[in-house]
Amino acid sequence: MTTLNWYFGWALIASAFGTGAIIGLFFHREDFFGGYGSFRRRLLRLGHIAQAALGMMNVLFSVSTPTTGLLETQIASWAFIIGGIAMPTVCFLTAWKKPFRHLFFIPVVALFIGVIQTLQNGPP
Repeated sequence: MTTLNWYFGWALIASAFGTGAIIGLFFHREDFFGGYGSFRRRLLRLGHIAQAALGMMNVLFSVSTPTTGLLETQIASWAFIIGGIAMPTVCFLTAWKKPFRHLFFIPVVALFIGVIQTLQNGPP
């Protein structure tokens, strides 16, 4: 088990609960972040869901990956952590200012690297 991803994953899930509680305080307002279908509000929801989903992905990676110390495992571990930080961050920043959308390549590339390196390791 890659312990860092296990702790990071659970921390990301907990932070998703926290951000969900905070933004949930305002969801009852029709005009919150431009209304339900607005770009800003959709990105805010996506960032919140990305926290939970990528937290679960990190936990899953931690319990399903051999701890042989392979370089691929270490690269995948860090790639999933970078993606778990970068994806919600870019979503929230893009909800704030649209030009941040140009940074989506960072989490996407990191997560692709994580998946590719994990697949190269094969099953546990």
